[in-house]
Amino acid sequence: MGSKSNRSRRYTEEFKRDAVALVRSSGKTVTEVAREIGVSAEGLRNWVKQDTIDRGQGAPGERGAGRAASAAAAEP
Repeated sequence: MGSKSNRSRRYTEEFKRDAVALVRSSGKTVTEVAREIGVSAEGLRNWVKQDTIDRGQGAPGERGAGRAASAAAAEP
């Protein structure tokens, strides 16, 4: 069998903050940083996106509540 498990790995908020800070300060792509620290590029990309929203810099309708807020705002 493969070495990967079906369980998602959980990371601390501190680890996520540090990873996002590394993306923002290093000048490297999300994929490069993800490979270096051993996380999926998709996961790291989501952390960066959520950090942007949390800072109030996301697209209109994405502040604070994430996808649920944007989905609700998009409904007629």
